[in-house]
Amino acid sequence: MEPTTDPIPSGQGLHLRRLRDLPDFEVADDNPDVRGWAVRGADGRQFGQVHELIVDTDALKVRYLDVELDDSLRINPHERHILLPIGAAALDEDGDNVFVPSLTTERVLEYPPYVEIQITRQYEEAMLRALNLSLPPTAPADFYNQSSYDDHTFYQRRRLQ
Repeated sequence: MEPTTDPIPSGQGLHLRRLRDLPDFEVADDNPDVRGWAVRGADGRQFGQVHELIVDTDALKVRYLDVELDDSLRINPHERHILLPIGAAALDEDGDNVFVPSLTTERVLEYPPYVEIQITRQYEEAMLRALNLSLPPTAPADFYNQSSYDDHTFYQRRRLQ
């Protein structure tokens, strides 16, 4: 399948786009670009790599990590990507790893797959449930105002320099 440059539609009309499709955007200088980093679960085992960052262009924030799951998991090739809310992961810069404490290699097999350019509110809620995270308030404007989507939570866990 050819990559598309169309915006990724969201359930509430927010502008979610792949970072690679935004030539005027880049990862902030004081934050690492985690694309290509190993993604590990609570069991310490690698289950994928960060393939892409999904950016909310209205808020100028990364909302999701697009993770490509490892071939070793023997998943249908059309279901090898998942999205992780940025605040549900933690960094380990020393080993270029992203840790997801609420997933294991076994549990990731039950995680809802991500089909590129299809991010709906239902999918976002299914991700939160799969991670055992609480659903946000019912007001659509408050959906991303929780720790699961807090990029500061993700980057603050960096190794202190």
